[in-house]
Amino acid sequence: MKRFKIEQSDADIISHSGLSLIGQAIKQHTNLSSELDAKIALRHGIKHSDIIKSYLALLSVGKNDFEAINTIESDFYFMSAMDIHDIPCEATLRQRMDKHAGDFLPIVEKASRDFLANIQPTLRPLSTGHIPIDADVTPMDNSGSHKEGVSRTYKGHDGFAPMAVYLGQEGYCLDFEFREGKQHCQKDTPALLEKTLVHARSITQQPLLLRLDGGNDSIENIDVILEHNQSNANLTPVDFLIKWNPRKQDKTHWLGLAEQRGHWEYSREGKRVAVFSVQTSRQWRGYEYTVRQIIRLTERTIDKHGQTLLIPELELEGWWTSLDVSDSDIIQLYADHGTSEQFHSEFKTDLDIERLPSGKFATNALVLGASVLAYNLLRWIGQNGLLGSKSPKRHKAKRRRIKTVMQELMYVAARVIKTSRYIKLAFGRGCRSLDAFEAVYNKLAYG
Repeated sequence: MKRFKIEQSDADIISHSGLSLIGQAIKQHTNLSSELDAKIALRHGIKHSDIIKSYLALLSVGKNDFEAINTIESDFYFMSAMDIHDIPCEATLRQRMDKHAGDFLPIVEKASRDFLANIQPTLRPLSTGHIPIDADVTPMDNSGSHKEGVSRTYKGHDGFAPMAVYLGQEGYCLDFEFREGKQHCQKDTPALLEKTLVHARSITQQPLLLRLDGGNDSIENIDVILEHNQSNANLTPVDFLIKWNPRKQDKTHWLGLAEQRGHWEYSREGKRVAVFSVQTSRQWRGYEYTVRQIIRLTERTIDKHGQTLLIPELELEGWWTSLDVSDSDIIQLYADHGTSEQFHSEFKTDLDIERLPSGKFATNALVLGASVLAYNLLRWIGQNGLLGSKSPKRHKAKRRRIKTVMQELMYVAARVIKTSRYIKLAFGRGCRSLDAFEAVYNKLAYG
């Protein structure tokens, strides 16, 4: 094996050429810069938009710590790609985000929604023709820290418990509400759902299906959906599918109903399952709602190890829904809700935001809001650059992970060539991402 000689080139070579995609997406499809700079008067110093866009660039390559601003390879390329005039130092980045977190957050969140509304991403419907909206809490482990808002989560560790809302099977993020770890998942959820439904309507006019797990089994959430439908009678109604929380239900009562109405299936000796639906009345603020409820009851007289049980074991599950499809389809549609766990994982691991960088609650809320914008930008880039005929060869998929987007399009090395008229990115002869990169850039810059 021959040995290599190590030396430094005079060429300006960068390893994150994908920042040019992020910069174009922000400039062409959001009003982030103008709205940030107009929000708070600034007499001197680096512009607010330069602060936030610099941090968005870091998030887009998987770095959430403020110190990462010191690792920029080429100041010229970084500023050109992100359309900024100055790069903040670590102290300025941290201090500005601490000072104006409350003012910056609504603007950053709006920019994320504006991007989706302007770019109009392709959304693949479910078998029922609905676009899913999946909302769920995802605890973030920040054990061993003394950050503001860190407390015991239902997962048994100290941290935060934000609630994420995703649109479509592609997993675009509509909202990510930052919450203390001890906050119950239902607290403030009705208000979040009201906003979410309005935001979703600005992106798609297709039928919507809201899916929630058992922690949000509350008639108040159903009331929010029904009121939204009533206020928007000219639009297709929003349907719901919510996991039932049996709490202190009498299982023998439901066994009796299953014997009367259910169709029993025997999956193995000593185990039978019945699925059936009922119409149930629920009360809320003096109003009575009749809601369809799907029940699945499992009876085991022999456990999975072949041991005969003295007393039959009963397992009770259920779902509330406004859909008019078969019971088995309802169960399958809810099972698909579990896909949102993958989106949580991409935030926590691919974007590396589980352990948040600040000790202040408001600043961490801003970090989470900025990560939503970066996530949606990367998600769209992946859907449009890594699934077509021009994409690098990979196994067939309906969605690419954020990590894959970073590997294939963000971490592409290129040489920066500056002339009097333009700036050029020159990719290597064997670069397999060139066609996909160019196609996505042209869509963002000129589409």
